[in-house]
Formats: sequence, C-alpha cells, structure tokens
Amino acid sequence: MKFDDLDKELRIFETAHDHCVLPGMYMVARLDGRGFTRLTKKMHDFEKPFDARFRDYMIETTKHLMSCGFEILYGYTESDEISLLFALEAKAFGRKTRKMNSVLAGEASAKFSLLLGDIGVFDCRISQIPARNKVVDYFRWRNEDAFRNALSAHCYWALRKEGATGRQATKAINGLSIAEKNELLFQRGINFNDLPSWQKRGVGLYWTNYLKKGKNPKTGEEVETTRRKLHLELDLPMRDAYSDFVGDFLLPQSAQNGYAIS
Repeated sequence: MKFDDLDKELRIFETAHDHCVLPGMYMVARLDGRGFTRLTKKMHDFEKPFDARFRDYMIETTKHLMSCGFEILYGYTESDEISLLFALEAKAFGRKTRKMNSVLAGEASAKFSLLLGDIGVFDCRISQIPARNKVVDYFRWRNEDAFRNALSAHCYWALRKEGATGRQATKAINGLSIAEKNELLFQRGINFNDLPSWQKRGVGLYWTNYLKKGKNPKTGEEVETTRRKLHLELDLPMRDAYSDFVGDFLLPQSAQNGYAIS
C-alpha cells in the first residue's frame, strides 16, 4: 500500500476523538504534579510545609508555559499546581484540547525536571468556561483552595515537629474549623495571618508593557519601542479584591488597568 493511502487510512485513529474548544468559550488549563507528595517528602529535602526553592521552580515553570507559544493572559500557581487563563480568541493548535493538554503537560514536565534535576511529571486538563463570571469563580476557587490547604499544612507540620506521627497529626486536625486551626497554630507561637502571602494565597503572573530605549540602526536616531515582560505578584489580593483583579484580565484591552496585555 502506498504511503499516502496508509496515511489517510490510519491517521483517523489518531484524530477520531479530537475535540476543539468552540469560539467564544474561555479556556483555562490546570496542571497538577503527579506523585509530588512522594517527590517532595521522600526524594528531596524540601522545607516543610513550604519551601521557597520549590515555589521558585513552580514560578519558573509557569513563566515557561506563558512564553512557549500560547496566548496566555494570566498564570497562577499554588502548591504543585498551575492554572493558565488563555486569551478568549487564542488559536494555538486549532483549539484542540488533546493537543493543548499533551503539549502543556510535556512542556511543564520538561522545564520542572530540568530545574529540579530529577523527573517531575505534570498532567493537564482544559476547562471550557462559557461566561466571564465563571472564569473569575474558577480562580477564586483555586485561591481559596490554596488558603485552606496552607492552613491545614501548617497545622499538620506543627504537630509533626512536636513528634506526632502522620496519622496522629491528620486525626488531630480532621474536622477542625478554620478558627480552631488558627488557634492550634497560635498556641504554638504561629500567627497564620503573619505568614507570607505566597504560602496562603499562591502566586500570580501576568504581562505588562514597558518602554525600551534604543537606536534606529539606519538613522542612528534614538527611538522608544514597546516591549512586554512577565510581572510576578507574590502578594495577591484577597476575596472580592482578588475577583476584581482576575476580572480585569477579561476586559477588552483598552479597558484593562495595566494588567495582562496579550
């Protein structure tokens, strides 16, 4: 059989289940580390419950994903996960979810592994979101998840450092309210409110414009050109203020408050 005939006959098995995100739908990708509990607790000596080196690896991985060919307005990372907000009219890979999931997971895994010096693997899934307010809700959800996980993690490791086993620490904090967890920490000299914001609320990245001075190579005349760079935000706003912050990325470019410019 000729190659062209083989190609036509067999390629259908690769593409039969391709799904494309419809025009006008918002896309958010969420990547999660696979087996990162073992990776960070047993295979590498990261500080518990949070380590600035691990945070920086996740930030650099997010930067890479925002700079490798996708139209991404906002990146958010907390713990071992990354969320990416695409421009509404992003067209990479024809908006095929299979392709975007595989490429993003591969790019993240490769970048993180190089930073760590060990194998770190991510999975990826694309959410198709029909309305602006639901996109805001998505990022508000992940932001609140970061807060709850951080509070529980600090309680867990405070007890572990006192000699409790993993099972005992988990049982001790299971069912406690937010107020009770705060009190558990306060009794041990830890004011959760005073801990770094990046531990409690995660980290955001978005594009900003800046002017760069240079010279016209032909005339030698000084000129200014507009460039863009990624801004790192380690102190994200909270609750409704965070909703407003995310909402600004979804406004028309002319109405944005200097945030994401694609």
